[in-house]
Amino acid sequence: MSGILSTAHPGALARGAGDAAPGRGLAKGETVLSCRGLRRDFGGFTAVRDVDLDVGHGEVHALIGPNGAGKTTVFNLLTKFLQPTSGTITLLGEDITKTPPAKVARLGLVRSFQISATFPHLTILENVRVALQRRNGLAIQFWRPLSSLDRLNARAMELIDAVGLTEARDRPAASLSYGRKRVLEIATTLALEPKVLLLDEPMAGMGHEDVEVIAAIIKQVARNHAVLMVEHNLKVVADLCDRVTVLQRGEILAAGDYRTVSTDERVRTAYMGTDHV
Repeated sequence: MSGILSTAHPGALARGAGDAAPGRGLAKGETVLSCRGLRRDFGGFTAVRDVDLDVGHGEVHALIGPNGAGKTTVFNLLTKFLQPTSGTITLLGEDITKTPPAKVARLGLVRSFQISATFPHLTILENVRVALQRRNGLAIQFWRPLSSLDRLNARAMELIDAVGLTEARDRPAASLSYGRKRVLEIATTLALEPKVLLLDEPMAGMGHEDVEVIAAIIKQVARNHAVLMVEHNLKVVADLCDRVTVLQRGEILAAGDYRTVSTDERVRTAYMGTDHV
């Protein structure tokens, strides 16, 4: 997959990013997604406790921690797959704490799951076009002729070019390698024109070459979006992320840039149990 970005068009990744707030663009680092005092109880067990988080425009923010630290629960709370027991969540200054998941997605908070979610028997072009149909309100208009979807092809190809899948546009998604399926998933996620992308372990199960490709694409995407990602590959976190929040037992243990958190003795002990953070 080396060279996959040789035909990439960064401008294709920027569409929709600057109109997040009416009448103005967003400055790099400006908070787009925020939560305060986020808590989730399951019976007598507290999975997430008093989590404060700010995700900035134009930045990659990593959420890391040992297994069971509460990272996935935080993702589920932010995207409203779970309702917080207490605390608040805001997106572009709007309180979305009680907003249903589907509306949260329409407002621009879009999640990519750890398991690749593509339509295996559709082509790469058709997969991206399905996502564009959703965004353009065409998903349930069955009475329209198929030719009415042709107007989506240009934008679909922009996104396919941007992630380096041009030559594979007519191949079924099932024929792609695991790494390339994840690349396709990023393209379909971008088709929804998100303001914030939540990526759940985007590098999981990948070889070194694929990791480099995905990291490069995420870096491009983050120029015009806010990205929050759960990631266990600490080299990726060190190389890619502007900010890092470390969770332990559902609480924030440390936060800052990678250099700051990696030198924190509490993080070394809790995250790795060694001196290899």
